Amino acid sequence: MQLKTRHWDRLGNGGLTFTELGFGTAPLGNLYKTISDDEAQAVLSRAWDLGVRYFDTAPLYGLGLSETRLNRFLRDKPRDDYVLSTKIGRLLRTCQQGEERDCIGKFFDVPARKEVYDFTYDGVMRSLEFSLERLGVDRVDILFAHDLDIFNHGSQEALDVKLKELMDGGYKALMSLRDQGVIKAFGAGVNEWQPCQWMTERGDFDLFLLAGRYTLLEQEALESFLPLARERGIGIIIGGPYNSGVLATGPKPGAFYNYDPAPQHILDQVARIEAVCNRHKVRMVDAAFQFPLSHPAVVSVIPGGQGVWEVEANLAAATAKIPPTLWADLKSEGLMREDSPVMA
Repeated sequence: MQLKTRHWDRLGNGGLTFTELGFGTAPLGNLYKTISDDEAQAVLSRAWDLGVRYFDTAPLYGLGLSETRLNRFLRDKPRDDYVLSTKIGRLLRTCQQGEERDCIGKFFDVPARKEVYDFTYDGVMRSLEFSLERLGVDRVDILFAHDLDIFNHGSQEALDVKLKELMDGGYKALMSLRDQGVIKAFGAGVNEWQPCQWMTERGDFDLFLLAGRYTLLEQEALESFLPLARERGIGIIIGGPYNSGVLATGPKPGAFYNYDPAPQHILDQVARIEAVCNRHKVRMVDAAFQFPLSHPAVVSVIPGGQGVWEVEANLAAATAKIPPTLWADLKSEGLMREDSPVMA
Protein backbone atom coordinates (compact mmCIF):
# COMPACT_ATOMS: atom_id res chain seq x y z
CA MET A 1 0.00 0.00 0.00
CA GLN A 2 1.23 3.51 -0.80
CA LEU A 3 0.76 5.87 2.12
CA LYS A 4 0.96 9.60 1.54
CA THR A 5 4.39 11.05 2.21
CA ARG A 6 5.81 14.45 3.13
CA HIS A 7 9.30 15.52 2.17
CA TRP A 8 11.31 17.71 4.52
CA ASP A 9 14.57 19.36 3.51
CA ARG A 10 15.35 22.35 5.68
CA LEU A 11 19.12 22.21 5.08
CA GLY A 12 19.30 21.36 1.39
CA ASN A 13 21.07 18.06 2.15
CA GLY A 14 18.45 15.90 0.43
CA GLY A 15 16.25 15.84 3.49
CA LEU A 16 13.98 13.01 4.56
CA THR A 17 10.71 11.60 3.25
CA PHE A 18 8.24 10.71 5.97
CA THR A 19 5.10 8.63 5.62
CA GLU A 20 2.22 10.66 7.07
CA LEU A 21 1.50 7.61 9.21
CA GLY A 22 4.61 6.71 11.18
CA PHE A 23 5.11 4.23 13.99
CA GLY A 24 6.01 5.09 17.58
CA THR A 25 7.60 2.04 19.17
CA ALA A 26 7.17 2.73 22.90
CA PRO A 27 4.42 0.06 23.09
CA LEU A 28 6.89 -2.48 21.67
CA GLY A 29 8.96 -1.96 24.82
CA ASN A 30 6.20 -3.75 26.78
CA LEU A 31 4.55 -0.50 27.80
CA TYR A 32 1.81 -1.26 30.37
CA LYS A 33 1.72 -4.93 29.36
CA THR A 34 3.97 -7.68 28.05
CA ILE A 35 3.90 -8.81 24.44
CA SER A 36 6.12 -11.50 22.98
CA ASP A 37 8.92 -10.98 20.48
CA ASP A 38 6.81 -12.71 17.84
CA GLU A 39 3.84 -10.43 18.56
CA ALA A 40 6.10 -7.38 18.24
CA GLN A 41 7.43 -8.64 14.93
CA ALA A 42 3.90 -9.25 13.65
CA VAL A 43 2.94 -5.66 14.51
CA LEU A 44 6.00 -4.21 12.78
CA SER A 45 5.55 -6.45 9.74
CA ARG A 46 1.93 -5.40 9.36
CA ALA A 47 2.90 -1.74 9.61
CA TRP A 48 5.52 -2.27 6.89
CA ASP A 49 3.06 -4.14 4.67
CA LEU A 50 0.61 -1.23 5.02
CA GLY A 51 3.27 1.19 3.82
CA VAL A 52 4.68 2.69 7.04
CA ARG A 53 8.29 3.79 6.50
CA TYR A 54 9.02 6.00 9.49
CA PHE A 55 9.88 4.39 12.83
CA ASP A 56 10.70 6.22 16.06
CA THR A 57 12.29 4.61 19.10
CA ALA A 58 14.33 5.47 22.19
CA PRO A 59 16.60 3.78 24.75
CA LEU A 60 13.91 4.43 27.39
CA TYR A 61 11.26 2.34 25.63
CA GLY A 62 11.47 -0.97 27.42
CA LEU A 63 14.93 0.00 28.72
CA GLY A 64 16.45 -1.03 25.41
CA LEU A 65 13.85 -3.63 24.41
CA SER A 66 12.17 -1.50 21.72
CA GLU A 67 15.48 -0.89 19.96
CA THR A 68 16.48 -4.56 20.08
CA ARG A 69 13.10 -5.64 18.71
CA LEU A 70 13.56 -3.19 15.83
CA ASN A 71 16.96 -4.79 15.22
CA ARG A 72 15.36 -8.12 14.36
CA PHE A 73 12.70 -6.50 12.21
CA LEU A 74 14.93 -4.12 10.23
CA ARG A 75 17.73 -6.61 9.59
CA ASP A 76 16.54 -7.56 6.10
CA LYS A 77 15.14 -4.14 5.13
CA PRO A 78 17.14 -1.96 2.70
CA ARG A 79 18.46 0.91 4.83
CA ASP A 80 17.43 3.59 2.34
CA ASP A 81 13.82 2.40 2.36
CA TYR A 82 12.87 3.84 5.75
CA VAL A 83 13.45 6.76 8.12
CA LEU A 84 14.63 5.92 11.63
CA SER A 85 14.86 8.15 14.69
CA THR A 86 16.03 7.44 18.21
CA LYS A 87 16.84 9.61 21.21
CA ILE A 88 19.64 10.82 23.42
CA GLY A 89 19.64 12.10 26.98
CA ARG A 90 19.34 8.82 28.89
CA LEU A 91 22.09 6.27 29.26
CA LEU A 92 21.15 2.82 30.53
CA ARG A 93 23.21 1.47 33.42
CA THR A 94 23.03 -2.15 34.53
CA CYS A 95 21.50 -2.61 37.95
CA GLN A 96 23.69 -3.66 40.84
CA GLN A 97 22.74 -6.70 42.89
CA GLY A 98 19.66 -5.98 44.97
CA GLU A 99 18.94 -2.72 43.14
CA GLU A 100 15.51 -2.28 41.58
CA ARG A 101 15.38 -1.37 37.92
CA ASP A 102 13.65 1.75 36.63
CA CYS A 103 10.13 2.07 35.20
CA ILE A 104 8.53 -0.64 37.33
CA GLY A 105 4.78 -0.57 36.69
CA LYS A 106 5.29 1.12 33.31
CA PHE A 107 7.43 -1.29 31.29
CA PHE A 108 7.07 -5.00 31.98
CA ASP A 109 9.51 -7.91 31.51
CA VAL A 110 12.37 -5.68 30.38
CA PRO A 111 16.14 -5.64 31.02
CA ALA A 112 17.32 -4.69 34.53
CA ARG A 113 18.56 -1.16 33.88
CA LYS A 114 18.70 2.22 35.59
CA GLU A 115 18.34 5.35 33.48
CA VAL A 116 20.93 8.10 33.85
CA TYR A 117 20.13 11.52 32.39
CA ASP A 118 23.09 12.77 30.38
CA PHE A 119 22.81 15.61 27.86
CA THR A 120 26.57 16.25 27.67
CA TYR A 121 28.74 15.98 24.55
CA ASP A 122 30.12 12.61 25.62
CA GLY A 123 26.66 11.47 26.71
CA VAL A 124 25.28 12.07 23.20
CA MET A 125 28.15 10.19 21.55
CA ARG A 126 27.88 7.25 23.92
CA SER A 127 24.09 7.12 23.58
CA LEU A 128 24.30 7.01 19.79
CA GLU A 129 26.93 4.27 19.91
CA PHE A 130 24.82 2.14 22.24
CA SER A 131 21.67 2.70 20.17
CA LEU A 132 23.41 1.70 16.94
CA GLU A 133 24.52 -1.51 18.65
CA ARG A 134 21.02 -2.31 19.96
CA LEU A 135 19.39 -1.42 16.63
CA GLY A 136 21.95 -3.29 14.53
CA VAL A 137 22.05 -0.53 11.89
CA ASP A 138 24.91 1.57 10.56
CA ARG A 139 23.11 4.88 11.02
CA VAL A 140 20.02 6.62 12.29
CA ASP A 141 18.51 9.55 10.44
CA ILE A 142 17.36 11.69 13.38
CA LEU A 143 18.46 12.11 16.99
CA PHE A 144 16.03 13.68 19.45
CA ALA A 145 17.00 14.99 22.87
CA HIS A 146 14.48 13.10 25.00
CA ASP A 147 12.05 14.43 27.61
CA LEU A 148 13.41 17.92 28.19
CA ASP A 149 10.21 19.07 29.87
CA ILE A 150 8.75 19.83 33.29
CA PHE A 151 6.61 16.70 33.05
CA ASN A 152 9.76 14.56 33.43
CA HIS A 153 12.04 16.79 35.51
CA GLY A 154 9.49 18.04 37.99
CA SER A 155 10.16 21.78 38.01
CA GLN A 156 11.26 24.61 35.76
CA GLU A 157 14.46 24.92 37.80
CA ALA A 158 15.40 21.28 37.28
CA LEU A 159 14.53 21.53 33.58
CA ASP A 160 16.67 24.64 33.19
CA VAL A 161 19.69 22.69 34.47
CA LYS A 162 19.17 19.99 31.83
CA LEU A 163 18.55 22.51 29.04
CA LYS A 164 21.82 24.25 29.92
CA GLU A 165 23.62 20.91 29.94
CA LEU A 166 22.28 20.21 26.47
CA MET A 167 23.19 23.60 25.00
CA ASP A 168 26.66 23.59 26.63
CA GLY A 169 27.54 20.08 25.49
CA GLY A 170 25.10 17.77 23.75
CA TYR A 171 24.03 20.41 21.27
CA LYS A 172 27.60 20.70 20.02
CA ALA A 173 27.75 16.93 19.55
CA LEU A 174 24.48 16.95 17.60
CA MET A 175 25.72 19.80 15.40
CA SER A 176 28.96 17.93 14.72
CA LEU A 177 27.14 14.70 13.85
CA ARG A 178 24.87 16.57 11.45
CA ASP A 179 27.73 18.56 9.89
CA GLN A 180 29.65 15.32 9.27
CA GLY A 181 26.60 13.68 7.68
CA VAL A 182 26.40 11.00 10.39
CA ILE A 183 22.78 12.04 10.97
CA LYS A 184 20.47 14.01 8.69
CA ALA A 185 18.74 16.01 11.42
CA PHE A 186 18.34 16.55 15.15
CA GLY A 187 15.85 18.03 17.55
CA ALA A 188 13.97 17.07 20.69
CA GLY A 189 11.18 14.72 21.65
CA VAL A 190 9.11 16.26 24.45
CA ASN A 191 5.68 16.44 26.07
CA GLU A 192 5.46 20.27 26.14
CA TRP A 193 5.75 22.89 23.41
CA GLN A 194 7.40 25.56 25.58
CA PRO A 195 10.85 23.87 25.72
CA CYS A 196 10.65 23.45 21.92
CA GLN A 197 10.24 27.19 21.55
CA TRP A 198 13.08 27.83 24.02
CA MET A 199 15.43 25.60 22.03
CA THR A 200 14.32 27.03 18.68
CA GLU A 201 15.13 30.54 19.89
CA ARG A 202 18.64 29.47 20.95
CA GLY A 203 19.82 26.87 18.46
CA ASP A 204 19.66 25.47 14.95
CA PHE A 205 17.19 22.63 15.50
CA ASP A 206 15.60 20.71 12.62
CA LEU A 207 12.68 18.67 13.92
CA PHE A 208 10.65 18.33 17.07
CA LEU A 209 8.62 15.33 18.17
CA LEU A 210 5.78 16.89 20.13
CA ALA A 211 3.68 14.42 22.11
CA GLY A 212 0.09 15.31 22.94
CA ARG A 213 0.38 19.08 22.66
CA TYR A 214 -1.06 19.72 19.22
CA THR A 215 -4.19 17.66 18.95
CA LEU A 216 -7.92 17.92 18.42
CA LEU A 217 -8.06 18.58 22.15
CA GLU A 218 -5.16 21.03 22.53
CA GLN A 219 -3.95 23.79 20.21
CA GLU A 220 -2.12 26.19 22.54
CA ALA A 221 1.10 25.60 20.55
CA LEU A 222 -0.41 27.84 17.86
CA GLU A 223 0.18 30.82 20.15
CA SER A 224 3.84 31.17 19.26
CA PHE A 225 5.78 27.93 18.79
CA LEU A 226 4.18 26.49 15.66
CA PRO A 227 4.34 29.81 13.74
CA LEU A 228 8.02 30.07 14.72
CA ALA A 229 8.67 26.50 13.58
CA ARG A 230 7.02 27.23 10.25
CA GLU A 231 9.13 30.35 9.83
CA ARG A 232 12.35 28.41 10.51
CA GLY A 233 11.48 25.45 8.29
CA ILE A 234 11.37 23.14 11.30
CA GLY A 235 9.41 19.93 10.85
CA ILE A 236 7.00 18.69 13.51
CA ILE A 237 6.28 15.03 14.23
CA ILE A 238 3.13 14.51 16.26
CA GLY A 239 3.20 11.86 18.96
CA GLY A 240 0.25 11.08 21.17
CA PRO A 241 -2.37 12.25 18.64
CA TYR A 242 -5.08 10.70 20.80
CA ASN A 243 -3.85 12.38 24.03
CA SER A 244 -2.95 9.01 25.60
CA GLY A 245 -6.16 7.42 24.37
CA VAL A 246 -9.18 9.56 25.26
CA LEU A 247 -9.61 10.78 21.66
CA ALA A 248 -9.65 7.17 20.49
CA THR A 249 -11.76 5.55 23.19
CA GLY A 250 -14.10 8.47 23.77
CA PRO A 251 -15.09 9.80 27.20
CA LYS A 252 -15.70 6.45 28.81
CA PRO A 253 -14.87 5.78 32.48
CA GLY A 254 -11.17 5.04 32.88
CA ALA A 255 -10.17 6.78 29.65
CA PHE A 256 -6.59 8.01 29.72
CA TYR A 257 -5.38 11.57 29.15
CA ASN A 258 -1.73 12.54 29.41
CA TYR A 259 -0.78 9.10 30.80
CA ASP A 260 -3.30 9.29 33.66
CA PRO A 261 -7.07 8.77 34.05
CA ALA A 262 -8.79 11.70 32.34
CA PRO A 263 -10.22 14.38 34.65
CA GLN A 264 -13.89 15.27 34.34
CA HIS A 265 -13.37 18.53 32.43
CA ILE A 266 -11.42 16.64 29.75
CA LEU A 267 -14.10 13.95 29.53
CA ASP A 268 -16.72 16.69 29.12
CA GLN A 269 -14.80 18.39 26.32
CA VAL A 270 -14.18 15.10 24.52
CA ALA A 271 -17.89 14.29 24.77
CA ARG A 272 -18.71 17.57 23.02
CA ILE A 273 -16.13 16.89 20.29
CA GLU A 274 -17.49 13.37 19.83
CA ALA A 275 -21.03 14.69 19.49
CA VAL A 276 -19.99 16.96 16.61
CA CYS A 277 -18.14 14.08 14.95
CA ASN A 278 -21.20 11.86 15.29
CA ARG A 279 -23.37 14.46 13.58
CA HIS A 280 -21.03 14.32 10.60
CA LYS A 281 -20.80 10.51 10.73
CA VAL A 282 -17.05 10.75 11.33
CA ARG A 283 -15.21 8.63 13.87
CA MET A 284 -13.55 10.92 16.40
CA VAL A 285 -10.35 8.89 16.19
CA ASP A 286 -10.16 9.63 12.44
CA ALA A 287 -10.58 13.34 13.01
CA ALA A 288 -8.01 13.23 15.81
CA PHE A 289 -5.42 11.59 13.58
CA GLN A 290 -5.92 13.90 10.65
CA PHE A 291 -6.30 17.21 12.49
CA PRO A 292 -2.55 17.85 13.07
CA LEU A 293 -1.70 16.94 9.47
CA SER A 294 -3.46 20.12 8.39
CA HIS A 295 -0.64 22.19 9.84
CA PRO A 296 2.04 22.90 7.20
CA ALA A 297 4.91 22.21 9.62
CA VAL A 298 3.73 18.68 10.46
CA VAL A 299 5.53 15.89 8.57
CA SER A 300 4.21 12.76 10.28
CA VAL A 301 1.86 11.48 12.98
CA ILE A 302 3.13 8.49 14.96
CA PRO A 303 0.61 6.57 17.04
CA GLY A 304 1.90 3.30 18.45
CA GLY A 305 0.31 -0.10 18.77
CA GLN A 306 0.81 -3.43 20.50
CA GLY A 307 -1.48 -5.40 18.24
CA VAL A 308 -1.99 -5.84 14.51
CA TRP A 309 -5.55 -4.53 14.87
CA GLU A 310 -4.20 -1.25 16.27
CA VAL A 311 -1.91 -0.81 13.28
CA GLU A 312 -4.84 -1.42 10.94
CA ALA A 313 -6.98 1.01 12.93
CA ASN A 314 -4.29 3.68 12.59
CA LEU A 315 -4.23 3.13 8.84
CA ALA A 316 -8.02 3.50 8.69
CA ALA A 317 -7.71 6.80 10.59
CA ALA A 318 -4.94 8.00 8.28
CA THR A 319 -6.94 7.34 5.12
CA ALA A 320 -10.47 8.34 6.24
CA LYS A 321 -12.29 11.17 4.47
CA ILE A 322 -13.09 14.13 6.70
CA PRO A 323 -15.69 16.66 5.48
CA PRO A 324 -14.49 20.28 5.84
CA THR A 325 -17.81 21.11 7.53
CA LEU A 326 -16.69 19.07 10.55
CA TRP A 327 -13.80 21.45 11.24
CA ALA A 328 -16.08 24.45 10.69
CA ASP A 329 -18.59 23.16 13.23
CA LEU A 330 -15.90 22.38 15.79
CA LYS A 331 -14.66 25.94 15.46
CA SER A 332 -18.13 27.47 15.63
CA GLU A 333 -18.82 25.58 18.87
CA GLY A 334 -15.56 26.76 20.41
CA LEU A 335 -14.00 23.30 20.39
CA MET A 336 -11.12 24.26 18.08
CA ARG A 337 -9.11 27.45 17.82
CA GLU A 338 -10.25 29.68 14.98
CA ASP A 339 -6.66 29.93 13.71
CA SER A 340 -6.21 26.15 13.49
CA PRO A 341 -5.24 25.25 9.92
CA VAL A 342 -7.62 22.71 8.41
CA MET A 343 -7.70 20.78 5.16
CA ALA A 344 -10.12 22.03 2.55
